[in-house]
Amino acid sequence: MSDIKLFKIDDKVEELPAKWATLERELQTLIEKNMSVFFGVNFLKSEYTTSNGGRIDSLGIDENNCPVIFEYKRASNENVINQGLFYLDWLLDHKADFELLVMNTLGKEFSDKLDWSMPRLICIAGDFTKYDEYAVKQINRNIDLIRYKKFGEKLLMFDLINSNVATAIKDTNTEKVVKQSTDKTFDEQLETTSSKLRELYYSLRDYVLALGDDVTENKLKLYSAFKKIKNIVCVEVRMKSIMLYLRLSPEDIVLENGFTRDVSKVGHWGTGDLELTIKNAKDFEKAKEYIDKAYEMN
Repeated sequence: MSDIKLFKIDDKVEELPAKWATLERELQTLIEKNMSVFFGVNFLKSEYTTSNGGRIDSLGIDENNCPVIFEYKRASNENVINQGLFYLDWLLDHKADFELLVMNTLGKEFSDKLDWSMPRLICIAGDFTKYDEYAVKQINRNIDLIRYKKFGEKLLMFDLINSNVATAIKDTNTEKVVKQSTDKTFDEQLETTSSKLRELYYSLRDYVLALGDDVTENKLKLYSAFKKIKNIVCVEVRMKSIMLYLRLSPEDIVLENGFTRDVSKVGHWGTGDLELTIKNAKDFEKAKEYIDKAYEMN
């Protein structure tokens, strides 16, 4: 396991002590209050009691409208992954309960957009073993292992140890929405576009994934999201172009007509306020600068 150290550089160099042995209740509360900032997740409920007598630490929905379960490892011998998987299976069998919670907490606008194809489990702990990382890779579920450390009283670090992406679960609710809106799914768009654009997408995909081991692709119904802890690039494939939506501020970019656009106030699938239009290999080369920046800044 890697060991991250933090130093304060002033007149002299001082190492800041790290604490991570026990996850305090105050830290869970801090995460729940700032879940959107930390992880791109809208917080729903703390200590949610299930019908089988269990208790889910935290519940939310992420920026792709997928359900998210948070489980915190408070003791070194606690099997938080198995516990989280137990609750994830319960959630998939009780979708109506979760949808009602979303509607009552965030409103019908959010409950109508729920996507059950990529539900997630986020496990947060002071540390994980090599056996935890190995076990996650053998499971066909979307699981993030995130290590935290506190440095003094003012600094908190999250380290993405492992992110496992599973095969999308068939979501009849999303398919119904797509059918009603006449929008093709991402896979259908990819299949029906030109072979030139299809190859361009695969080159783009390979480029983004090669940025680092912390990048994973979540292929949703209507778009594909490349993420670290939060989305960095979302991709739509169209008949004559590939649309990228990057987590960058358009105000910091010199916009180029026909290539870059501010969509912070324009509705679109996925997340990201900067839109890039890619029609050929030349556009892709220009886009690499922005993709790199989105990766580095997030």
